Amino acid sequence: MRITTIFKRLLGVERTIVTGMAFEAVGFIIDVKPRWKKPRCGICNKKGPIYDTQQPRLWRHLSFGRCRIWLRYTPRRVQCPYCGAVHVEAVPWALHASRFTRDFENMVTWQAQRSDKTTVQHLMGLNWRTVGRIIGRVVPLLRDKKRLDELYVIGVDEISYRKNHKYVTLVMDHIKRHIVWAREGKNADTLKAFFDELGPDRCRQITIITMDMSQAFIKAVREKAPTAQIIFDRFHVQQLTNNAVDDVRRSIMQELAGTDESQFIKSSRWALLKNPWNLSRKQRAKLRDVQRENKRLYRAYLLKEELARIMDYLQPKRAMAAMMEWLSWASRSKLRPFVKLARTIRKYKDDILAYIKLRYTNGPTEALNNKARLIQRKAYGFHSANSFIAMMMLCCGGIDVDAPLPNQPVSTHI
Repeated sequence: MRITTIFKRLLGVERTIVTGMAFEAVGFIIDVKPRWKKPRCGICNKKGPIYDTQQPRLWRHLSFGRCRIWLRYTPRRVQCPYCGAVHVEAVPWALHASRFTRDFENMVTWQAQRSDKTTVQHLMGLNWRTVGRIIGRVVPLLRDKKRLDELYVIGVDEISYRKNHKYVTLVMDHIKRHIVWAREGKNADTLKAFFDELGPDRCRQITIITMDMSQAFIKAVREKAPTAQIIFDRFHVQQLTNNAVDDVRRSIMQELAGTDESQFIKSSRWALLKNPWNLSRKQRAKLRDVQRENKRLYRAYLLKEELARIMDYLQPKRAMAAMMEWLSWASRSKLRPFVKLARTIRKYKDDILAYIKLRYTNGPTEALNNKARLIQRKAYGFHSANSFIAMMMLCCGGIDVDAPLPNQPVSTHI
């Protein structure tokens, strides 16, 4: 077997001919060339006439132990009749405009999916920013091209990727539990861009959309997917009641500041907001003090617990009847935060109670947000939305990276 054939098999690069090799200061250099004779455009991969020839280039390949491997080739430029411009020719071992081979970039991406960028930087001997550029180049190619074809139940949420209100809007497939779409921003136009990408036919396929009560998201869904059933996340609704209880507590504390009665309300926040079964002995005692000393605050607590109980109903008709009673109680409770909250819930009660029948929440989307926070902590933040989106799609988008790893298991006797 010829030495060039041996190195071709070791490289594992298809449609490539090995023409020579040499040891130089940068490492072991293998001279290669594409198997096809007529060059192809690096953008559209169509054949075209040669425009001129450039200087020799090096592409870094996976190392052999401690020895770095480089592929060397003198690329040609193509006068592409389809693109109408001059582009560097395509090569089978690397992506266009990249100085790394496909196997090398796949290995970097596979490691970044399981580790932080700093670790990948040291393992592969790269610059930290280069790792991010490789991920941004590889992830769009690995995403499932049909990920938007069979969307029936989706969740919409936003997450901040940087300070000063820098947000990214995420769309998750509830069935596959994968993020299928992401874009910078959190306004109505951002979500409309998702529906525009889907098109009218695929928008009509969507039957359920879970989200919070963002007016921007509501506007986009009503306009672009009017046939979909909106389900407002039950935990977001209960968070609104928690905020209302906290507003009542703060206003009463301001009224009673400096009096003996304020001592019974002081440090009662978590006793009022936590679930009854999670209260400590001290918190249960504090809740009894509130019940005895301040009826208004205890009324706010009962309103919160009653709405949580309604959301646990299994029969939609019973839930609707209980919700109407709760709205009447909240509206005449003489507690301004709950009067305001009752107007909001009355406006969206059908979409809130849709949870009772369909049992979908935005919980899986929120769980992916926790993964996003972990990704942010591992990277110590992101400077751009594109880098954050690429890492989110890599780690939470159901992408399977084909890393160039040995396929045959090693014998346990060796």
